[in-house]
Amino acid sequence: QVLLAESGGGSVQAGGSLRLSCKATGVNFRITTVNWYRQALGKQRELVATITGDGATTYTDSVADRFTISREYARRTTYLQMNNARPDDSAVYYCNTRYGGREYWGQGTQVTVSS
Repeated sequence: QVLLAESGGGSVQAGGSLRLSCKATGVNFRITTVNWYRQALGKQRELVATITGDGATTYTDSVADRFTISREYARRTTYLQMNNARPDDSAVYYCNTRYGGREYWGQGTQVTVSS
């Protein structure tokens, strides 16, 4: 059974930092691409960052110079380091992967950035 479990959300002031974690079970983690999405209140879910099995990364433009996605194979965990957070980063952040022809989501973790 594929499970994704996020953690690390919370509240931070503008300019601060948070690190989100996503632990994956039930997948071959070394070959699995993992995505971080976010959904702000009243807005569509958007793709924030992606990391492939061999570590290649992509970012949406609004976070490219502030966020870093990484992975730790031994812990089967993907991280999203959020630096210089802004109020418009406030959202529920979701971990996502596509495996065996199906799409899987974590339960989400709330991030709130206050000005």
